[in-house]
Amino acid sequence: FEHDTFTHLLPSSQIHIFNSIQTPLSLSLSLFLLLLLLLTILMGSSPNSKPKIIRGSAGYVLEDVPHLSDYIPELPTYSNPLQDNPAYSVVKQYFVHVDDSVPEKIIANKDSPRGIHFRRAGPRQKVYFESDEVQAAIVTCGGLCPGLNTVIRELVCGLYHMYGVKKVLGISGGYKGFYAHNTIPLTPKTVNDIHKRGGTILGSSRGGHDTIKIVDSIQDRGINQVYIIGGDGTQRGAYKILEEIGKRGLKVAVVGIPKTIDNDIPVIDKSFGFDTAVEEAQRAINAAHVEAESVENGVGVVKLMGRYSGFIAMYATLASRDVDLCLIPETPFYLEGPGGLFEFAERRLKENGHMVIVIAEGAGQELVTESIQAMHKQDASGNKLLQDVGLWISQKMKDHFAKQKTMGITLKYIDPTYMIRAVPSNASDNVYCTLLGQSAVHGAMAGYTGFTSGLVHGRQAYIPFNRITEGQNTVVITDRMWARLLSSTNQPSFLIAKSVVEENMKEEEDSFNL
Repeated sequence: FEHDTFTHLLPSSQIHIFNSIQTPLSLSLSLFLLLLLLLTILMGSSPNSKPKIIRGSAGYVLEDVPHLSDYIPELPTYSNPLQDNPAYSVVKQYFVHVDDSVPEKIIANKDSPRGIHFRRAGPRQKVYFESDEVQAAIVTCGGLCPGLNTVIRELVCGLYHMYGVKKVLGISGGYKGFYAHNTIPLTPKTVNDIHKRGGTILGSSRGGHDTIKIVDSIQDRGINQVYIIGGDGTQRGAYKILEEIGKRGLKVAVVGIPKTIDNDIPVIDKSFGFDTAVEEAQRAINAAHVEAESVENGVGVVKLMGRYSGFIAMYATLASRDVDLCLIPETPFYLEGPGGLFEFAERRLKENGHMVIVIAEGAGQELVTESIQAMHKQDASGNKLLQDVGLWISQKMKDHFAKQKTMGITLKYIDPTYMIRAVPSNASDNVYCTLLGQSAVHGAMAGYTGFTSGLVHGRQAYIPFNRITEGQNTVVITDRMWARLLSSTNQPSFLIAKSVVEENMKEEEDSFNL
């Protein structure tokens, strides 16, 4: 077999493997290894496609993230420039130990196994990129969220000030910006005060993900670090980019930074922008409360974000203490009959003379009387297009009390969705964005790839893409936090009330049949 017959079929990162098996190994073993390499290429598998699991004693499991050295052996390492950085000279232990990890669950008893852990985020003693060779790219995808500009700023300043990276590109307009050749040079000077503005200076869009075109662009531009800011759909796209990069054997670190204002990304404590969203939601709730208590039988309805998860509505309700009823996607409700929403509203209006209802956008969708076709439409990111449940429930309330004729209501409906999305992040989120951005940079420089930077039980960790995209974080209505809300609002648990009514009706039917 001629050497060149096969090496031209191999990615550059795998040619040296073929070369290495041409020495003391037997010809049959050489051919066997070569066939394995060719089979891997023909099947289109990626070295980044399988989860990395490391097991230890006492039930310890590390769900590790990919590393560039997994598929590009013999990569050179360099001393971390942070060791000469005056900002870090006062820190006693500024390099993270190679075995440090963060547990996924911290509640345990004496017989519990140690359980699943994630690799702890932070600077490593050795890095896999020289400052001059780094060509970084940053992209924002999906909807707007407070804190986007802060994350961009911290990525740029972290690369520049901590690692001396001078070449950073902003990809304009989301994923499609990679192959539309829309870029913005980013420096600490250009991003200096962008955290004071809402939105994203890079622009954003939904959809536009073409893996091959994106990786072609990354390769053509010589980009070797990609920072992708977006929600679960964006992170799924990042995983596809990671796989394609692995197939091509490119030395490119792909890093995700989780963004969802709804706080519906699993594993992490919270997503950036969430605290700001809850704080801004207070303004809308306060306005609804003022409107409601200023008239006889006033009703204020506020619709908040929460397509599949009701975290914003739940936390805003707990923070406000002016809310009488909170409705979220995780718990069904019904309008008519004993124990229903209308009965509760009548009772609360008689008691207080006014009431405030907070409803998440994804709540009660099964009750909205729109066409079946409309219920199954999706946007460019694959999210289900929802009907406006706020307008729907407002109209239902008006119609119900108009028919009653014993109690007239004055209802005001407030939808602050786009006002909340567009504001700059508050102090709490600004600090969190700093941690996310700097942790992402540390991970990429240390050669890690295919990870999302996130907070797990108060500690920054590197979480594999597959864990971030495997499901959605939702409110657990059997948990203590939802119980706290119910005790705060004194609202009924409609599911329990309905089941009790149905059980009583069944008992009456059974006794009648006897």
